[in-house]
Amino acid sequence: MTGTPLRVGLVGYGLAGSVFHAPLIAATEGLALDTVVTSNPERQQQARAEFPEVRVAATPDELFERAGELDLIVIASPNRTHVQLATTALKAGLPVVVDKPLAGTAAEARELAALAEERGLLLSVFQNRRWDNDFLTLRKLVSEGTLGDVYRFESRFERWRPALKGGWRESGDPAEIGGLLYDLGSHVVDQALVLFGPVTSVYAEAVVRREGARTDDDTFIALTHANGVRSHLYVSATTAQLGPRFRVLGSEAGYVKHGLDPQEAALRDGLRPGAGSDTGSGADWGTEPEEMWGRVGAGESPVTGGGHAEPTLPGDYPAYYTAVAKALLEGGPNPVTAQEAAAALDVLEAARRSADEKVTVTL
Repeated sequence: MTGTPLRVGLVGYGLAGSVFHAPLIAATEGLALDTVVTSNPERQQQARAEFPEVRVAATPDELFERAGELDLIVIASPNRTHVQLATTALKAGLPVVVDKPLAGTAAEARELAALAEERGLLLSVFQNRRWDNDFLTLRKLVSEGTLGDVYRFESRFERWRPALKGGWRESGDPAEIGGLLYDLGSHVVDQALVLFGPVTSVYAEAVVRREGARTDDDTFIALTHANGVRSHLYVSATTAQLGPRFRVLGSEAGYVKHGLDPQEAALRDGLRPGAGSDTGSGADWGTEPEEMWGRVGAGESPVTGGGHAEPTLPGDYPAYYTAVAKALLEGGPNPVTAQEAAAALDVLEAARRSADEKVTVTL
């Protein structure tokens, strides 16, 4: 990719915008972070300090008034704003990246997908956990048949946060699309669908455990895939002892992996991907020490030395925006389509209904 880079407008500079999107955009060949939208004076100052050449706008309207000066809009604002902002951007003739979840419902996601297709524009969803180190490793093991026929996929995204942090993510207002089901659940459901395909039935339990909480903070989702695989997915903010990130059981072997991909922690600490970055780790980006590798084996617990250590592939969040740039500049494939996001929202909506009505939902 050569020539003038695509100019990117980023809406939102909270956790998603400042920790994930801005650094990854800035590190991607073919993209240039042009404008950050945030009304918060402290975040405006932060954006200017971290990216001295960036322009700052207080509102999305200010950004869209300059739509002709931009080539891509990235939406990293609160969930309730995703559909409205994506619609405005597409109608302005701009390709769009939207942080997950794309929308509150699968129907809204499909309406956005139809609008993007009608306008001939890219609409992509930032599902960065597809590029986690453990998930890349598991995809390799499954594709190579190392585990045999997979029977059960257990995925845990657990945290120990007994005190509330506040903010819209913990709001009980349905319009906010908060709670762990749509937050961390968007990741674990997307990964299950990527690995094992469509789902035929959904059962879920969503619990509000912390005092003062207004939306789910401890949730379990059980999926039956069309190919017979069972996915058991856990997302929680109230787990005092964290379980394995993955426990995958097949006819030949199992894979057990603890710990989270290191990329989020690195980005939070100010590290940046790219060999040319003086604040990054270059070729070591996304790698983890050998003692964190998962284990593959059968018949014995990995805790007692069963099986063998499986080298964890490096995580690669930069691959997402590299693919976005190639899609826009070279006609490459969309790394995460709106239709894929809609399929995940079908599952999340079914999980919400299952938990509320205490039923198993058939899709």
